[in-house]
Amino acid sequence: MVAPVSPGLHTRSAELARLEAALFVSRQPLTPRRLAKLARLTDGTQARTLLRELRRLQDDGGAAFRVEQIAGGFQLLTRPALGPWVRRILTAPPENRLSTAALETLAIVAYRQPVTRAEIEAIRGVGCEEMVRQLLERDFVAIGGRTDDLGRPHVYQTTNRFLQAFGLARIEDLPPLDPPVAGSGDAAPNPPP
Repeated sequence: MVAPVSPGLHTRSAELARLEAALFVSRQPLTPRRLAKLARLTDGTQARTLLRELRRLQDDGGAAFRVEQIAGGFQLLTRPALGPWVRRILTAPPENRLSTAALETLAIVAYRQPVTRAEIEAIRGVGCEEMVRQLLERDFVAIGGRTDDLGRPHVYQTTNRFLQAFGLARIEDLPPLDPPVAGSGDAAPNPPP
């Protein structure tokens, strides 16, 4: 005989359960407005209220997951303390890893955006056409328009996919650059951890 569940710490309303389910199945951050639509809520305000309630329930219950604000929306993520354990179970396939050259190029775009390919090459000291192409294909950078310079070259900027991959809510959350060493000229930025 199964004892009836008494209301308590883990009780969720139907609306909260739908919101949590939408977060669980989504592979990308969801805005409060999108969450409201998916969970059949009245509006984004109700979604934000339920997000706070869900976060409190997760914190109080010691859940392995937590709602985090990231890349302009909200996503259900594993708690940082469980990261090393999860990484041992789910190792990223090599095709998802970026080379050192790609990471350097991505860091320049992240810290200098919007930036042209010529500006990236001036900082790196080598051609970067292939690296930019790879970053465009992987949706870490996007074309953000054109400059008024001769030839009207494209300018590049980071995407929401970049923010999501590096765990950033917004581009301003990038760690600060180390100051350049006197006399060394323009130092290339360190890639994000």
